[in-house]
Amino acid sequence: MGFHLPAIRRASFAASKSVQVPKGYLAVYVGEKQKRFVIPISYLNQPSFQELLSQAEEEFGYDHPMGGLTIPCSENVFQSTINL
Repeated sequence: MGFHLPAIRRASFAASKSVQVPKGYLAVYVGEKQKRFVIPISYLNQPSFQELLSQAEEEFGYDHPMGGLTIPCSENVFQSTINL
């Protein structure tokens, strides 16, 4: 089951103008530049996203420097993973 990338782009663009995260979404920071993506919380149940969460836990534990969830992969890998 894949993710709907356009929904991420819309949410990411909307969130870039505001610090607020809409209800039902969460902010994650991805890549060396820590690009902020606002994604639906339903992604947390997807196996491919859970793998990214496991990688984040291994690298950062529960201490994320940005204050939000940091995903330790490139933006391209993140976008291709959630677009499977």
